[in-house]
Amino acid sequence: MAEAGAQRSYRAPCPGCGAPVEFRSAQSAYAVCPYCQSTVARQGETLARIGKMAELFDDFSPLQLFASGRIDDQPFTLVGRLQYSYPGGRWTEWIAALDGERSGILSEDNGAYVFALPFVPQRPAPPAGELRVGATTAFNGIGYTVASSEQVALVSAQGELPRLPELGRPFAVVELRNDQGEVLSLDYDTSPPGAWLGRSVRLEDLQLTGLRDESAKEEKGRSFNCPNCGSPVTVNLADSRSITCPACNSIIDLTQGIGGELRHAEQHEPVRPLIALGSIGQLQGAEWQVVGFQHRMGVAPGDDEHFGWSEYLLFNKKRGFSFLVDAEDGWSLVKPTTGAPTMAENGLRASYLGKTYQQQYAYDAETDYVAGEFYWQVERGQKSFNRDFANGAALLSMERTATELSWSSGNRIDSATVAAAFRLDARKDMFKRSDVLPVSAASSLGCGTIVLIVVVIVVLLIILSTCSSRGGTGGSRSSGGSYGGYSSGGGHK
Repeated sequence: MAEAGAQRSYRAPCPGCGAPVEFRSAQSAYAVCPYCQSTVARQGETLARIGKMAELFDDFSPLQLFASGRIDDQPFTLVGRLQYSYPGGRWTEWIAALDGERSGILSEDNGAYVFALPFVPQRPAPPAGELRVGATTAFNGIGYTVASSEQVALVSAQGELPRLPELGRPFAVVELRNDQGEVLSLDYDTSPPGAWLGRSVRLEDLQLTGLRDESAKEEKGRSFNCPNCGSPVTVNLADSRSITCPACNSIIDLTQGIGGELRHAEQHEPVRPLIALGSIGQLQGAEWQVVGFQHRMGVAPGDDEHFGWSEYLLFNKKRGFSFLVDAEDGWSLVKPTTGAPTMAENGLRASYLGKTYQQQYAYDAETDYVAGEFYWQVERGQKSFNRDFANGAALLSMERTATELSWSSGNRIDSATVAAAFRLDARKDMFKRSDVLPVSAASSLGCGTIVLIVVVIVVLLIILSTCSSRGGTGGSRSSGGSYGGYSSGGGHK
């Protein structure tokens, strides 16, 4: 017998096994039986079995069904989960029941989270093939940049769902972003395509309760033997796409899983990171673990002078991934942007979230060494064209490859803060860079020396300004490195 409760819930026996299947949201048309995995459709006061759902893959998310929180001071409950795959990886969308009449989506964006609500375009969305990555278009009077276009497929689902793409059937998902940090997703599994507009959120700001009990969850990694040397390798992050062997430093491609033949590339002349892999540090009020490291080289177009820098991939379960960048001109902490900054045609300025940044450097970059785990498929020799922008201590970085345009944003960070964060105060002198002159050193200089330094700086600025005006591309990177890290995709991915 069906039951209608005070919360407008609906319960009926599963047509597959007879166990109770409950609908808490009036927007839910489908559900997956938690006992027999039958996929059921609600038809009035009865349920009809329409298939069987595949098992969930463990995404190690802190979220789970029936976790509750608040968004814009409105309560919501997670009632369903959709798991998708695409050539570059996989991701999860959580269905959030807002007030019984509306549903939202809480999805993961490169380890961060995006909360989206249904969006009604004032004009029909064009075919997915017409929305090419990097192109700009407008919806409802707002300009967007196409950030990704992927063929995706549903691989599993759980709970109750307002929509249910056909299991395993590929369809297009296009994501567009703007300089206000918004993500517009177009899902072409229906006609017209479903549209969702969202922005980045932090789990701690959602006031979530009912999260997974971390103490009860096994943290066992997936282990296999290195295809090059046979040494044991353990994958700890659920969505790692590349990992290095701790014994022989080979880069191992995990995009096809670890059960089959593994492609690998050998690395020689290893680079020793200043902060060891696995280290835990406190930065910006959160605990971060170093899970990956890469060293990169750069050269300005038309210049023979090369420079290098290091990037540490940091992971926090609730904040996702960030990059701690160690360059000759200072340290910075950045993360992939949710939106797409607007860049001037000449590349000398970029704007994002109401702030304008000036270009500092433009250069070609190449990865020459990697270690640890990465959520994208990293390899030696990966090339990109980079632009670094700054507004005081605030930083913005663009990376363009043949297939992707990605952005990162963040801030400069003092070297002493970095050393203290990872409890390496005894080695803090090794963290010092040329970005800040120590106060003690400045106080010991005579007035004449200070004046001379100022004169030299002014002369250098004039020279650099002249070179810049001739080149027409902004600054050319002569020292230091990229402010930004690598971003691998859209708001769902």
